[in-house]
Amino acid sequence: MRFSVFQTSRQGGRKANEDRMGYCYTRDSAVLMLADGLGGHPEGEVAAFLAIETVAAMFQKMAQPELDDVAEFLGDAVMAAHLRILNYATDKRMSDSPRTTLVVAVIQSGRVSWVHCGDSRLYMVRQQQLLARTQDHSFVERSRGLPDTAHAEHNRNVLFTCLGSPVKPIYSLAMPVALQPGDKLMLCSDGLWSSLPEQDIVSELSQKTVEHAVPDLVDQALLKAGPHSDNVTCLALAWQTPNYAEPGQGDIANVSIQEVDLLLADDNDRSN
Repeated sequence: MRFSVFQTSRQGGRKANEDRMGYCYTRDSAVLMLADGLGGHPEGEVAAFLAIETVAAMFQKMAQPELDDVAEFLGDAVMAAHLRILNYATDKRMSDSPRTTLVVAVIQSGRVSWVHCGDSRLYMVRQQQLLARTQDHSFVERSRGLPDTAHAEHNRNVLFTCLGSPVKPIYSLAMPVALQPGDKLMLCSDGLWSSLPEQDIVSELSQKTVEHAVPDLVDQALLKAGPHSDNVTCLALAWQTPNYAEPGQGDIANVSIQEVDLLLADDNDRSN
């Protein structure tokens, strides 16, 4: 496989950055992950970190060098991350468990599949058009039944599911989509999409390399949201060809997981 990938995370006007992201790859498979810890509950940054770490560890164990069943892996990964967060809360005897969103994409055999829980999004852009976008698990999107605009109602962040809740999480699994050279995939937290019109996101991804589009989109989101902006995290991949193995990759699962200091946050952005 040959692809370009770029990731960045910036703390907005919050006391801490509760977003986490990462990616792993072997010769024949790759996984992209992003999680956004929920405010209004304790240790959202821990929930996000545990979710990313759990999915990455499962991928590194199971991709040898391919996953046997991508859809099964995605569903199992979501539930494993959820249970790990609950176990963490139980071990610490917490009265309220940490919670997080999660979006995960797997590329294998020239196709991409993804799963998500919450309102962290995946965008897929092809030939300057939005080919696919996850639908948030929020009351705003469910009530309308249609993807919302970037400038949704003030209660857009009220979710009806997440990882770490006492209730079993609801997650959405996408069928595999065949990739074409030049396709762009972007995973992002709501700090990005809530500040920028969808057409601006598509335009940036279409006209620029991911190395330039990602930091530019993050900067634009922070600037537009102003001093009270949310944290903004973005991970994007540009697909080139399925028939290329990077020198030295072999069957080893490489990993890049963003890790920042685990700090307690005190914002009340979302709840579930």
